[in-house]
Amino acid sequence: MRTPSEQNFSVDLAAAQVLIVDDELSVRKLLATLLAQAGVGCSAASSPDQALRMLEKTSFAAVISDLRMGPTSGFELLREVRANYPRLAFLMATGVDDVRVGVQAMKLGADDYLLKPFDIDVVLLSLQRALERKQLEREVENYRRHLEEIVSHRTQQLQVAITELEHSHSATLEALGSAIDLRDGPTAGHSRRVLFYSVTIAKKVGGMEGQLKTLGMGAWLHDIGKLAIPDNILLKPGALNQQERQIMQRHVELGYDLVKGIPFLADAAEVILAHHERYNGSGYPRGLRGDRIPMCARIFAVADSFDAMTSDRPYRSALPALTARTEIDASRGKLFDPEIVDAFFAVGEDAWRRMNAGAQTASIHTFVRGNGLAQGSASALTSHVSHLRPLQKVGD
Repeated sequence: MRTPSEQNFSVDLAAAQVLIVDDELSVRKLLATLLAQAGVGCSAASSPDQALRMLEKTSFAAVISDLRMGPTSGFELLREVRANYPRLAFLMATGVDDVRVGVQAMKLGADDYLLKPFDIDVVLLSLQRALERKQLEREVENYRRHLEEIVSHRTQQLQVAITELEHSHSATLEALGSAIDLRDGPTAGHSRRVLFYSVTIAKKVGGMEGQLKTLGMGAWLHDIGKLAIPDNILLKPGALNQQERQIMQRHVELGYDLVKGIPFLADAAEVILAHHERYNGSGYPRGLRGDRIPMCARIFAVADSFDAMTSDRPYRSALPALTARTEIDASRGKLFDPEIVDAFFAVGEDAWRRMNAGAQTASIHTFVRGNGLAQGSASALTSHVSHLRPLQKVGD
């Protein structure tokens, strides 16, 4: 598509219909005769009011108007034409050889001005230029609209592609989460709960809007490395010995290696790798301390510990929520970032119960879709599931 500046414009004056406006009959007849001899069709009006009535009924390409016409001036007609017929060429005619009059007319929107007595060559040249200018303006407007249509269409295509990609991502995450649940049956539902818990804590911390999606996906897949852990260790009902514990601890690195090469999970992989680091440096696999632990991993650590303590495990039954909260508070500054612990306690106990219940049927799709996490999915959950009965094992 060629831009308007690349096109050659040539206006056929014979196809243009011109409206002459002048309160002097002799002037109207003279100009009409001159234009007719040049092959330009025209009509005439004796006043601005008559001209406006004619413009309502007939399509004109240009107006040639006198400046002084009794009680109504050509300037007033110009204002009306520009307000209601912006694509109409307008030439102002005056017998006053004063550049200031022409400048004023141009400021008000006239395309050019003519001096009386008329020189037909000058009139035709001015009319030609004015009509070409208006044609160029129409072409520019059409070009702009066409570009807007193209942009709108491409934007819609992009949005469809993004939506399809998000559905593909969410389907992949759902499948991976289901695989984790099938592999580690006793902790089924854990990933869904810690996802909501982590996001809720992050929102209390504040300033995490840009990281909520990463945090949510990292929480969802934090145990994916357990798919590579032998059953006799993963599902062992008793305590693990030192060798078994070392094998179990490898799940964070195994999980990191599994997802780090997937572009949309690259950031979440860091949460998977660091989710067992501890604030005092006693965690694994790298023994990170304090702020060197990624913020998302510090948040997840609190959410993960709370759910682990309040859920049944092969080696013990669920602890009361009050006991779990006491343990987390006691580990402030040791295992957990004090700021994160404060955010954890800023969430009411009822909210934890509602999230626990609602997470059982929640879909990861709402967290992957665009800025779903940043738009408050966690808080929406707590309000939408208020009618559900809380799980007894989370209560005190």
